[in-house]
Amino acid sequence: MFGRFTKYLRLERLAKLLGMRKQIQLGFYGPVNAGKTTLANRISIDWLGKEVGKVSEIPHETRTIQKIENVEVTTNNGHVLRMNIIDMPGIATQVDYKTFASYGLTLEESKERAKEATKGVIEAIKWLDNVDAVLVVMDASEDPYTQVNVTIIGNLEARGIPMIIVANKIDLPNASPAGIEGAFPQHVVVSISASTGLNMEKLYEAIQEHLT
Repeated sequence: MFGRFTKYLRLERLAKLLGMRKQIQLGFYGPVNAGKTTLANRISIDWLGKEVGKVSEIPHETRTIQKIENVEVTTNNGHVLRMNIIDMPGIATQVDYKTFASYGLTLEESKERAKEATKGVIEAIKWLDNVDAVLVVMDASEDPYTQVNVTIIGNLEARGIPMIIVANKIDLPNASPAGIEGAFPQHVVVSISASTGLNMEKLYEAIQEHLT
């Protein structure tokens, strides 16, 4: 038994020396409309040529877990990231069907969307048992110190799940990634724009360094 374990450690060490990293289950978590699906689409389109899911200004557009497997990203420094991308529904403390009325949804559509969104939040939390690492996506133009953000970070810390905080939407004029860095100074924060692709290479390098 001990001999097999020692051999396993040697193989792990050799794999790291050769730059061979395992394929990680990378979950995308964050509040509603932070840009999780936009980021997942950015990575998947750039490296696989296909979308992960639909994006919309209507809250809770993503209400089910969306998964793209076998994504391989080659960084500028020659590392290869092998990932399964799991795009999670937006986390919310409550989902009020009345919110959707202003977007033109009928009462029936609003109630159904709220029901699906609530179920999606529960499934996303359950999926924490199945991810190796997490990108916590936050909107850099919003106040980062919210109950949702604190709850997500606290859950990941309690479970010991490695994470990177993604300060998204830095292309917006009122974006303040420094606010996110100040709110969560104990964690790695990478500032990007998923919609324009700005700083994506920095994110890939951070994933390679901290999550693989």
